[in-house]
Amino acid sequence: MPVGYLEVVFVSEGYRKKGYAAELMSECEKWAKEKGCTEFASDCELDNIDSLRFHMAMGFEEADRIICFRKDL
Repeated sequence: MPVGYLEVVFVSEGYRKKGYAAELMSECEKWAKEKGCTEFASDCELDNIDSLRFHMAMGFEEADRIICFRKDL
């Protein structure tokens, strides 16, 4: 089953709290539905409380907490 996934939402500080992020999220969810997705996912850093609050306000539920890894090649 395909899952829509939003990697990043960023709104410049002067434009925050005006509904732009919610509008972007809505358009992304609409796109995912059009592509046949029945689930939509996103993420935020563990210490990004503003992003956590935004996601919860958008109807997301916390699914898991993870540690991400990377290395240079």
